[in-house]
Amino acid sequence: MKEYTTEFIRNVALVSHGGAGKTMLAESFLHATGATTRLGKVEDGTTVSDYDDEEHRKKISIYTSVIPVEHRNYKINFLDAPGYTDFVGEMVSALSVADGAIILVDAVAGIEVGTELAWRYCDQFNLPRFIVINKMDRENADFEKAFAQVEELVKRHDKRAIKVHLPIGAKHEFKGVVDIIGMKSYMGDGKTTAEIPAELKEAADKAHFDLVEAAAEGEDELMEKYLENGSLSDEEMVRGLEDVVYAGSFVPVFCAAGGHEVGAIALLNDIIDLLPSPIHAVKRTAQGKDGPEELNPSDQSPLAAYVWKTTADPFVGKMTYFRVFSGSIQADAHVWNQSKGADERMSGLHFQRGKEAIPAKTVHAGDIAVVSKLTVSSTGDTFCDKGHPLTIAKPVYPAALNRVAVSPKTQADAAKISTVLTRLSEEDMTLTWQNDQVTHETVLQGMGDQHIEVAVNRAQTKFQVGIVTREPKIAYREGITKKAQAQYRHKKQSGGAGQFGEVHLRIEPYMEGDFDFVDALVGMNLSRSYLPPIEKSIRATMEKGAFAGYPMSNVRVTVYDGKEHEVDSKPVAFEIAGREAFKLAVADAGPVLFEPIMLVRVTCPDGNMGDVMSDLNTRRGRVQGTESERGTTTIIAHVPMAEMLKYTTQVRSITGGRGYFTMEFDHYETVPNHIAGSIIEAHKKEMEAKKEE
Repeated sequence: MKEYTTEFIRNVALVSHGGAGKTMLAESFLHATGATTRLGKVEDGTTVSDYDDEEHRKKISIYTSVIPVEHRNYKINFLDAPGYTDFVGEMVSALSVADGAIILVDAVAGIEVGTELAWRYCDQFNLPRFIVINKMDRENADFEKAFAQVEELVKRHDKRAIKVHLPIGAKHEFKGVVDIIGMKSYMGDGKTTAEIPAELKEAADKAHFDLVEAAAEGEDELMEKYLENGSLSDEEMVRGLEDVVYAGSFVPVFCAAGGHEVGAIALLNDIIDLLPSPIHAVKRTAQGKDGPEELNPSDQSPLAAYVWKTTADPFVGKMTYFRVFSGSIQADAHVWNQSKGADERMSGLHFQRGKEAIPAKTVHAGDIAVVSKLTVSSTGDTFCDKGHPLTIAKPVYPAALNRVAVSPKTQADAAKISTVLTRLSEEDMTLTWQNDQVTHETVLQGMGDQHIEVAVNRAQTKFQVGIVTREPKIAYREGITKKAQAQYRHKKQSGGAGQFGEVHLRIEPYMEGDFDFVDALVGMNLSRSYLPPIEKSIRATMEKGAFAGYPMSNVRVTVYDGKEHEVDSKPVAFEIAGREAFKLAVADAGPVLFEPIMLVRVTCPDGNMGDVMSDLNTRRGRVQGTESERGTTTIIAHVPMAEMLKYTTQVRSITGGRGYFTMEFDHYETVPNHIAGSIIEAHKKEMEAKKEE
């Protein structure tokens, strides 16, 4: 692959609902431009994009892959992102380093949930975009019907959709596209051109008129010329369209059939002409020594490169994907990782095309490349010059809300599990893990069941660590609601020295803090030297739980009396007496369980609002209010965490995939008696089973 400088580079993310044909469209670009000798197929596992074993197994894209395509002496870096909601983090990463996006729409299914999601994220990054109505060769494909839905979506966001291609034929008769700018037909993959078919002439003329009008809106000078002559030259049209597409006021619409390569070359031409190079793309900023600095995409500027993806390959080692926003990087050069404060050497610098590595000498400003075997760099880091520190901000990723408890399969896995979970979370910004201090479980959080399943399989295949998953425990807490008192005598005689200790104590709710220990001893019945072991045992009991196995807090304990024996009294005897007296007092102090209550915000289409609300009611949720915006409603509710474990799947099924939610801890509340009873019962059974072991 030859070297490409900034103005000859395009970075384009392919995004859509799952199954709209992104991977096959990338495949047809490669074949049509001669980069591959045959067209791969997703179902056979032979595409350039989907090369991971897991992708072959599921027959879907799971990771974003970079597909550089060379055409007309330009290089277009296509970022083929997964369409399934569980892997939305990969789409966010791809869009964060793209300068434009192509949203694919299935010609049969029309606008789907993932289409709207892709649109929302393109808005987040303020990217100019194309819409391609793909799979025009499918039975029941309908360009006009799909275009009407696209128009509706685009209009809802105060933009205008405009046809740049018209289909020649449809379904199995789909054999080419009419290019409205040049007013000619591209047959097949687009290498042969022809006149516009007679039956499409009228539609093409109307579309051409609309395009000229749109282009004229781009510049005052073009508008004047258009009003004078009633037309614009092809070059002027492209110039005017560039302006309105870059600005985002117009969204060009195309048609194609990736699986049969129809429309590939015509689409590549328009990507080069109408999507911005890094020079004209939305300007990026980085945090410098003295505040934010605008990044200038030229080789002569100070270096600023962002690591947007890292993967571990058992054969090649760690691969670090980065985009150069400013400056350039030479093979074997040293760069400074500002995020980690470390020097990294760029040995093994290359461009990636699927799994093929193409060695690179220089990576110019605006390009996307890969380096292998870096020591400390991970996703989200910034490379710069040590003398000119810069930090590029990470994009905002959606919060992972699907939780599972994970444990090692074998003793050998136990030593490596935390390292592997950290590696997986470094590679994927939507995976997180932590050790829960209350339940003492290791909890892994992801975007959904599939996402977590893929992460667990990856741990097994790439890192050779077996992981078992189960439903996580809820971090309940124990508490008391009234005052109580108790006493306990511990006496043990068994030949030789015995054990003796007696403790009298009172307990009461204490809201000013977690625990208060009061010495109220009067007289000489009990020596104060035994108070520390009594306090120690009560603290240990509160940590483990006095009746249900969950930590207890907000308790004041007052020790007011006791008895000791001059020979048999030992600290251990008072530890036992203190613990048992405390448990007896708790039983009389109106013991309750508290559960974490989450603040949940569910956003769904207006039509699903009633169903979502009634489902939240069945989850013991209390709706606090609603907010409406552009056909969607956000329901704000307090819901117990115990009821939210599988909510990701549930909310998708109630809303046909259109609903999403956020959740954060809000406060603790008492667990209703009928639910608390079964939790306490389960704890008793668990303790009995342990005793029998």
